[in-house]
Amino acid sequence: MSAFLSYLVHGVIVGCGFALLASGLILIYRVTRVVNLAQGMFAVVAGFLASSLLDAGLPHGVSELLAILVAAAVGACTGYIALGRRGTSPQASLIATLGVGIFAYALEILIWGDQPRSFSGLSGALQLGEVNVPWQYVLIVAVTLATFAALEGFLERTDWGKALSACASNPYAAGLVGIGVKRMGLLGFTLGGGLGGICGVLLTPLRPVSYDSDVLLFVNGFSAAILAGMKRPVLALAGGVALGVAEAFVAGYSKASYQSSLALLLALGILIAQAYRRPTLHAAEH
Repeated sequence: MSAFLSYLVHGVIVGCGFALLASGLILIYRVTRVVNLAQGMFAVVAGFLASSLLDAGLPHGVSELLAILVAAAVGACTGYIALGRRGTSPQASLIATLGVGIFAYALEILIWGDQPRSFSGLSGALQLGEVNVPWQYVLIVAVTLATFAALEGFLERTDWGKALSACASNPYAAGLVGIGVKRMGLLGFTLGGGLGGICGVLLTPLRPVSYDSDVLLFVNGFSAAILAGMKRPVLALAGGVALGVAEAFVAGYSKASYQSSLALLLALGILIAQAYRRPTLHAAEH
């Protein structure tokens, strides 16, 4: 039983990170119709930068906050490059995000090298029955829940959040009433960068990051977003946790090497099922 609970707790924690990445992907996709292939890069940049700032002597909290802000700024720059001039197609923007991600590889190696980096999180553990829950785990859950609550409040109760939701529902109509669709797209990328940055600073103490960690992070984040239906960012929490728990059980009861394939298989399975379902729906309508 203790092993089962340990896998479950670890899966929930890692799933929180996947959920943060997925929420950024969903937010960007809903506003711009672009799948941001550079989403995992935001987490890598934040993890690297937080490690460097801590090594330079800055305290925890300050280092992580600065890393998240830089990740948000990188997200804004990515959005500016991807969205380009007015009328840029989502396909062209998708290729642009891929180019940004590849370019980031070179910069990360140039600045931080090709070796994995990490930093220490909160020390100590909380005893819950037969399971020791590190305080870093508690921090991850608390920050994740607070982030999703803040994001939902922003989208529902602020003018900018409502403008984002309007662009997600109908960008053409939003433009007609004076909402800057491209400006909202840049805001979506900025928020996506910040959400990826939060994931990076939370998970790096548990999983060291390297320049190529963004691929696996993106696959897991994208799979969690697919599980959430690519609809609302808050739904990514359920998708991310479900994926994290599934991967933890696969790694614990089978082989750890299989968990990296699980996310991709789930995403492909759902996409294939949706592709077969659409013709059936169109036939039923006619």
